Amino acid sequence: MLGESIGKNGILLGLFAVLTTGIISGTYLSTRGKISDNIRHAEEKALLEIIPRSRHDNSMLDDSLPISDSSLLGLREEKRVYIAMNKSQPIAVILPSTARDGYTGDVDMIIGINLDGSVAGVRVLNHRETPGLGDQVDYKKSHWVDGFIGHSLESTSTAQWKVKKDKGIFDQFTGATITPRAVTAAVHRALQYFDANRDQLFTQLALEQKQSAGETAQ
Repeated sequence: MLGESIGKNGILLGLFAVLTTGIISGTYLSTRGKISDNIRHAEEKALLEIIPRSRHDNSMLDDSLPISDSSLLGLREEKRVYIAMNKSQPIAVILPSTARDGYTGDVDMIIGINLDGSVAGVRVLNHRETPGLGDQVDYKKSHWVDGFIGHSLESTSTAQWKVKKDKGIFDQFTGATITPRAVTAAVHRALQYFDANRDQLFTQLALEQKQSAGETAQ
C-alpha cells in the first residue's frame, strides 16, 4: 500500500511539473514578442527625444553599429551607435557614453551629435546619483543637460568644457559639483570621439547596408 501511494504521488508530482513547465513556456512564448516590441519602443523613444522624427526618415534602431570600449567613451561593454539619416544621407549620430567618475558610480548616457560636430542632445539613461542633488542630470528631474545643445569642439574651447567652478562655462548644481563635472567631461570626450571617427562610422554603416541589401537580394 505504501509503495503504491508513493508511486501515485510521484506520478502526480511529475505530471504537475510537466503541466507547470508547459504553462510557463507557453506564457513566455506568447509574451516574448510583446516584450521585445516594448523594449524596442522604449529604446526608440529615448533616441527620438534627441533626434526627432522631423529630422530624419530612417529607423535609427536598424541603422546602428556595434561599438566596443573606448577610452573616450568609457564603455564597460559593447553597445551600439545609432545613425540618423534623411534621404539616405547621414545627419547625426547618437553615441553611448559612460562617465565613470560620477559621485556614486557610473553615469550611463547617450549623446546626439550633428553632422557638423555640434551637440544635438544628451540623455542620462542610468545613474545612482544623490536624490535632490546629483540626480538633476536626469531629464525627469531637470533639463540641465540641454545646456550642451549647440556646443562643439570648434565653438567651445577645451578650457571651456568644464563647470563654472572649474572656470568653464557650464553650470553645476547647488551643493553638487562632481556629477555635472563628470557628465560635462563625458560629453566633451564623445565629441572628440566623433571628430576622430566620423568618416569611419559612416563608411562602416554604408558597407553593412550594402551587404544587407545583397543578402536580401539573394
